[in-house]
Amino acid sequence: MEPSLNPSDLNDVVGVYHWSDVNDASTALAAARQAQHGWGSANLPTRSELLHNVGDRILGVADNLAQLLSREQGKLLSDALAEVKRSAQIFHYFAGEVLRNNGQFVRGLRDGFMISVEREPVGTVLLITPWNFPMVVPAWKIAAALAFGNSVILKPSEYTPGIAVALTEIIADAGFPAGVVNLLIGDGQLFGQHLVENVDAVSFTGSTTVGRIILGQASKNMTKVQLELGGKNPLVVLDDADLDHAVDVALQGSILQMGQRCTASSRLIVTRGIHDAFADRLTRRVADLRIGHALDPDTQLGPVATDRQLARNLEFVTESKAAGAELLHGDGAVDVRTQGYYMQPAVFAGTRSDMRLNIEEVFGPVVGIIQVGDIDEAISVANETDYALSSGICTKSLNAAERFRRSSTAGMVMVNAPTAGIDYHVPFGGKPPSGFGGRENGSAAQEFYTESKVTYTYNPQESSVDAYQLNSATKNDNI
Repeated sequence: MEPSLNPSDLNDVVGVYHWSDVNDASTALAAARQAQHGWGSANLPTRSELLHNVGDRILGVADNLAQLLSREQGKLLSDALAEVKRSAQIFHYFAGEVLRNNGQFVRGLRDGFMISVEREPVGTVLLITPWNFPMVVPAWKIAAALAFGNSVILKPSEYTPGIAVALTEIIADAGFPAGVVNLLIGDGQLFGQHLVENVDAVSFTGSTTVGRIILGQASKNMTKVQLELGGKNPLVVLDDADLDHAVDVALQGSILQMGQRCTASSRLIVTRGIHDAFADRLTRRVADLRIGHALDPDTQLGPVATDRQLARNLEFVTESKAAGAELLHGDGAVDVRTQGYYMQPAVFAGTRSDMRLNIEEVFGPVVGIIQVGDIDEAISVANETDYALSSGICTKSLNAAERFRRSSTAGMVMVNAPTAGIDYHVPFGGKPPSGFGGRENGSAAQEFYTESKVTYTYNPQESSVDAYQLNSATKNDNI
């Protein structure tokens, strides 16, 4: 049994949870496999109604879920409530996708042939989710997998087990058959490889390092894999940008929610003409943020979610100062009434692309400003990274915005908007090494959670030639 502590107040034990082992994993795997066939062949309206019911039930207890999420993860209560409501919307959306899981029916190239293309469930899917969005990421993985007829095994972060328990209880209470949704809590190193090597597909959101390990394990059996990984996302601010708006975009994308987003704007690339004013105004905005307990309505910035992440953030601050970056804000003590994982957000100027701060994903409220001369240099610096998740630009010029959009190597581009912040009805994800194996959400979800089956049907009554005789248009096709 392991406790889950409130990062806003380490004296607050959110819950105590049994950590699973390999025997539990085997039990979950067997249950999921046994349940999948029945669920995959279930009546479509029934499947849709159950998913919609989950969304309704989430909304019915949204305030309680938000309290739990905020206590367990350290997210502001307002942000936690928004995440809970978004989770409900996702279940409602995929309830509709059940009925929109369309195939194709086309005439063949040969006389008398009709061809159908249908989408079938992959089977049993392992879903591994992170602590930064402990409800909405499980929601979009679970809802999509269930919509297309798969059974699932959810492995949430060991730092946020309580909200995962609450979500799976809601799913069970909504009427889903036993074994369709299974939950394993604890350290994935104890049983993760066993699952990866025995399921039909794996969807993972987390660090690039762990993603590579999972990819290697999955390759043994050629298991289908979807990886949503890290980012080092640039936000370019040009001289013609609206200064106040650009600062707000940067603040939203890099500092708020403690920078704990894979899509966070962790590199601020600013042209020379606006650089000083931008740096000054951003620093003042960051300094004015009220740091405190996540449940306090006056708090604007809560704690870091984990002790390990806090230590990593502070390491980046120390190392960046030693490397010669100018610390504009973030070196003072934090005065908070409770003991928690608190820190001052850090803003650096005078940073370079070769600094560790601008190379590795921090995953915290530590951001560097890089000064550049013009849009050409800005685009070059923006693409000077191994990551390819999200990118953004602030400008009043449509030409500059379009040029940046075309030149960006990232999978997602934001114009005059934070690099963090997505919609669930369109694909989400980045190019390798920020992503692998297909995107999440929207129409992309069908591609990952289903496999296509193509059926050729020959009707001799519709053909004037022998069944195996190719017509003149395809007579040389011996495939």
